Amino acid sequence: MSTMFERLNGTRFGDAFAGSLPAGEFDESFARIEALAKMLDSAIRIPGTSVVMGIDAVLGLVPIIGDAISGAMASYIIWEARRLGAPRWLIARMAMNTALDTAVGSIPVFGDMFDVAYKSNLKNVALLKRHAEKHGARYGRRTIETTYTVG
Repeated sequence: MSTMFERLNGTRFGDAFAGSLPAGEFDESFARIEALAKMLDSAIRIPGTSVVMGIDAVLGLVPIIGDAISGAMASYIIWEARRLGAPRWLIARMAMNTALDTAVGSIPVFGDMFDVAYKSNLKNVALLKRHAEKHGARYGRRTIETTYTVG
């Protein structure tokens, strides 16, 4: 019989999910969520400035429903991370980023500016990338190539 800590600390998200993925599925899935994160957070550069924003900020201009749609799209990144074998603590951190972005983004005017500045989806992909590189053997690889950095 296992203790509660052993059950909570088990490898349900690691071995059962990531270990059962076909060879190239991690790369395909990661490329998919990376493309979605870029679309949501950095798809549009405002001409003449260094300001980059995504569809998340544009959707945020539509009261209530825009932020709900954006939050639902961002939740797909978290779902994919779970399916790829991300541990619970990482899923929780990603969910907090998305919840903060959705909640603050729903505030009129201030939320729209926040959506431009706070790139929760790129942060979530960067968190997953960092975790996968640190625990590469778990995902059957050493590194993940990406074309951006989040500070």
